[in-house]
This record gives sequence, structure tokens and C-alpha cells, in this order.
Amino acid sequence: MKKFLVLCLSLVTVFGLVACSEEGSSSDGGTKDSALKIGISLPSATHGWMGALIESAENQAKALKESDGIEYVMTNATDPNKQANDVDDLIAQDVDVIVMLPIESAALTPVGQKVKDAGIPLVIVDRELENDAATVVVKGDNEGIGVNAGKYFIEQLEGKGKVVEITGPPSSVTEQRGAGFKAAMEAEEGIEVIASQSGDFSTEKSLEVMQNILQAHSQIDAVFTQDDGMALGVIQAIKESGRTDIKFVTGAGGGKAVFDNIKEDGIISATFLYSPTMVEDAVEIAAEIAQGEDPEESVVVKEATQVTKENVEDHYDPDSKF
Repeated sequence: MKKFLVLCLSLVTVFGLVACSEEGSSSDGGTKDSALKIGISLPSATHGWMGALIESAENQAKALKESDGIEYVMTNATDPNKQANDVDDLIAQDVDVIVMLPIESAALTPVGQKVKDAGIPLVIVDRELENDAATVVVKGDNEGIGVNAGKYFIEQLEGKGKVVEITGPPSSVTEQRGAGFKAAMEAEEGIEVIASQSGDFSTEKSLEVMQNILQAHSQIDAVFTQDDGMALGVIQAIKESGRTDIKFVTGAGGGKAVFDNIKEDGIISATFLYSPTMVEDAVEIAAEIAQGEDPEESVVVKEATQVTKENVEDHYDPDSKF
């Protein structure tokens, strides 16, 4: 009888250990999904678009934590050096995937290589790196924004006029939007780009830059800005100057304040969509990679839809924070 009891207890112990082992590991022998962790490295919210993107990223990460038990660590940086240190910390924490929106493309390219060398998949959002470190890139159609804006300028100015361009900081976004616009302008002999300066994707900096341009040029027909926030700074400078020669300004992004200006027949007549919610796709893709899935695409591009008075109501969200 004692031998029988010992045998039963032994069997219970064995089955218990097997059950615990199965609960603590996944089907492929790795750790359970609840131990997975995504690192998210973003710039600080220096303007509305970035603020909306940060909020979208955190909301998506929280939803994945609730639904799939995936943990996340989010960092925000005001300059490339701080972001480089943030990513080093994420690598040291041995996260399963990193999502990064580089503050500057060139400056963060070596950091992207560090992530790749560490064997960590990297999902890049918005601004691309200058190497092949990214596993997946999620971005808007930046060149399409420039090309579409260029076509719009040619149509509205009927092929002739003096144009100003306000660009962003050094990044793939700035380069691609600028290249698309430049190609369209160079194809039209009657249009001259008389000034092209960086507004750093900042309303305040763009206001200052545009004030200087207005003083330097007595005749300007239209202004192309690579960002809605910069467009707001530009129109403030125009308003304060009392100038009436500028026929229209265009932006990029799809911000509510710009939509309001378009609706009210303000000087901003068009913008081109570049939604900050693209980061939700990036975080979702990162989660899938962390769970062992192969990404369906290496590059995900969001369409650069043109928004004017004719279709602004289709895209306007009164509750939007951007």
C-alpha cells in the first residue's frame, strides 16, 4: 500500500512539472508571449504632428499589452545624441523589436546599424535611415507630396510665378518632399523658386524664416511648406506683414488648424495627407515580428491625398488633437 501511494505521488509530481513547463514556454520553445517587449524611440513632441504620433504610438502599444500581453518601453528625445543613447538603452534591455522615428536620418543611421548588429528587428517610421538596417519602413508618400504640390502650383499659377519653399530639417522626409517639388518646378520654365529655407518643422522657426524672406523679396506669388505646422507660421508672418501679393500657401500633414483655414477660405488652399497614425501600423508590425511572424512588406507607404476646399469635409475631424 505504501509503495502504491509513493507511486501515485510521484506521478502527480511529474505531471505537475510537465504542466508548469508547458505554461512557461511557447510552442517553439521560447518564452511565453507575455514576456515579449517592444522598444519605441521617438522624438519629443515639438509640434502638433509629433504630439499626435506619440499619442497614437502609446495608445497602440497599450492596446497590444492588453490584448496580447506585450510589454513596451517608450522614450522621447529632443536631439540625435539623446535618441542615440535611448536606443543604446533599449538594446541593453534586450527588447524583442525596436520601433524608431529618427530625429535626423544621417545622424541616426549608425544607431540603426547597432540595432541590426545586435540581432534586433528594427521598424522605422517616417524618416528613413541611410543604410539597410531597417527590417520594415512605414512612411507616407513624401515624394508624392512634393510632386502633387508641384502639380497644384503649376495649375493654380497657370505656369508662371515666384515661389518660396519652406523645408524641414535634414532627413529623408525633407529630401524626398523637396525632390518631388523641385522636379515639378524645374519642368515649368515660367515658375521660379526664389527662396528655399528650413523651418525645422517648427511653427515658430517658420514664422521667423518667413519674416526674413518677406523682407528680402517684394513679390511672392505662393509658398510651399513641407509641413502643416510650418504653414501656420508662414501665414502668421504674411498676416503680420500686411502683404497681399501672396495668392496661396500649401502644407503637408492634415492638421485640424490647416483644415479650418481651408474651410474658411483662408490663404492656405491645400494640404497633402501625412497622418501621424502611421505609427500605429509600425507598432502593430513590431508586435507581429516579436511574436515570430514575418512581415508581409519591407516598405509600407501611406497615400499623399490632396485636400482642398472641395474635399476637406471628408477628412476633417473636429475631435482631432492634431
